[in-house]
Amino acid sequence: MNELKPVRFVDVALEGQFWRERLETVLTHTIPSQHVQLGKHGILESLTLPEPPPPLRFPRNQHNFTVQVFWDSDVGKWIEAASYALSHRRDADVEAKIEAIIDDLEKAQAPDGYLNCWYLQREPDKRWTNLRDNHELYNLGHLLEGAIAYFLATGRRRLLDILERYVEHVRETFGPNPGQKRGYCGHQEIELALVKLYRLTGARKHLDLAAYFINERGSQPHYFDQEAIARGEKPKDFWAKSYEYNQSHKPVREQTKVVGHAVRAMYMFSAMADLAAELDDKSLKRTCEVLWSDVISSKIYITSGLGPAAANEGFTEDYDLPNDTAYAETCASVALIFWAQRMLHLDLDGRYADVMEQALFNGALTGLSRDGEHYFYSNPLDSDGRHSRWAWHTCPCCTMNASRLIASVGGYFVSASNDTVAFHLYGGISTTVTAAGTKVFLRETSAYPFSGSVKIEIGPESPTEFTVKLRVPGWAKGVSASINGEPVDVKAAVTNGYLSITRSWRAGDSIELDLPMPAERVYAHPAVKENVGRVALKRGPLVYCVEEVDNPGGRVQQLQLPRNAEVAVKSRGDLFDGIVTLTASAERVEAKDWANNLYRTTPPARIESELTALPYYLWNNRGGCSMQVWICEA
Repeated sequence: MNELKPVRFVDVALEGQFWRERLETVLTHTIPSQHVQLGKHGILESLTLPEPPPPLRFPRNQHNFTVQVFWDSDVGKWIEAASYALSHRRDADVEAKIEAIIDDLEKAQAPDGYLNCWYLQREPDKRWTNLRDNHELYNLGHLLEGAIAYFLATGRRRLLDILERYVEHVRETFGPNPGQKRGYCGHQEIELALVKLYRLTGARKHLDLAAYFINERGSQPHYFDQEAIARGEKPKDFWAKSYEYNQSHKPVREQTKVVGHAVRAMYMFSAMADLAAELDDKSLKRTCEVLWSDVISSKIYITSGLGPAAANEGFTEDYDLPNDTAYAETCASVALIFWAQRMLHLDLDGRYADVMEQALFNGALTGLSRDGEHYFYSNPLDSDGRHSRWAWHTCPCCTMNASRLIASVGGYFVSASNDTVAFHLYGGISTTVTAAGTKVFLRETSAYPFSGSVKIEIGPESPTEFTVKLRVPGWAKGVSASINGEPVDVKAAVTNGYLSITRSWRAGDSIELDLPMPAERVYAHPAVKENVGRVALKRGPLVYCVEEVDNPGGRVQQLQLPRNAEVAVKSRGDLFDGIVTLTASAERVEAKDWANNLYRTTPPARIESELTALPYYLWNNRGGCSMQVWICEA
């Protein structure tokens, strides 16, 4: 398998305007405002186990479930995001807030190591009785990821010690041995955290526990059936009706179709890819490849959104990709990035990096507003103006998923091994790696994603031979490159989407890569019935949309783009600190002469118009109005 490892985000400086602005917004606005919201909604208070327990802020629903059971996970994700922020810039106030949370968790922890604030406060006699629904291991996973991030950022390990004691309790509780529960979490996440803990500590027991949870999933007799019976319930009364919902309908290696809740699926596949890499498990790798092919060929929105249905927050059937009702949860796109990066490090194949980039710039980035304090949970591709960002949510999972991704985005740009450096993303970064035993300074300069002109400066401490690989995106055509001004035969040097250059590098060497970015029309597979006769606009990695604020005169759904209309590229320094928009001559269908007629035998009038499209990730930052990605083609 591939020996490349990601260069950690703390070792990558974001220097380009695009990501530097997003990171600064997260550091100065998102992280502090999220802590305020955690306090405002009672989530921080819940860690103190107040007596008597206060009334539920979110009453149980028709399935006897309340989102308060996974409040611990929201705290864990905030600690993780805040810790990533601390890695960029230490902040005594943020550290004090994290320490206060640790104080509460330390006091709450049971003598046997168990630590779940919902159960400790409200149902102490029912812990580990409903893994299917109540997220105990999921909560632990996010708390553990937060503890690891905080330790790496500050060197403080009190929270990590607390969570490691909890992990030991879990290790004693779950497993195949007599007296142990043969269970696993209904919402996958703990597996990812355990792999991170293994990589931090080197303790194989953590990797083995992650492998147990993955390997046990879906085995018979089904654990969730046995658990339901023990609670006095009938397994057939499970509200989701099928264990496809949580991907436990069959053992993971037997799964060939992506089903169920989208975020759970992406977390599980990410963990499977992790284990495939760490254990050299070829069967897990093959399963990941089969599932990847399924989702990419028939279940992913052009924006990289995943999951069309609100009912299961996930997948339905092949090619079911409605636009106005698209669920496409922000968390699912973030988790897809996790999975894509892991697949990329199993095999250095540009198709994984293409999806990682697509999800990053479109599906995930749209989840956080420009001001850093408003969010999308679901991400439709068509809106009448009523879909808007919120300051918080009953289930605030997407808030911290967006912030922790952006705060750590530098970790997705570059990978290195003993003899190779690979660039996966562009956008203006610098880092220092070790190649062939020599320290090498690298700087990538570009105005990506709005320009495809990329320059890579290479500065080894002494002349050294190694390989530099530059990703050539699947969307890029007519690519050219040069080394110190000398042209490179790109076609001959590209394998699996990467331009590979091996030579003895010297300080002052540079590579220039030109990725042309014309505006392109994109069409959906004819089986996607909602998009028959429609076209989407794309430029480079960015998917575009039309928003009414840029196209006055009525809802944008009345616009039609003639097939022969030229789509022009326009730099707009007056919008969002400088972006690129797309413009074209269009037609607008008029309803002025229809009076009160609902139907008639003559077609509506069309008037000449101009269409302006902006990157999808920016929509709904200027108030509510209609928006559309897929435009009727005239």
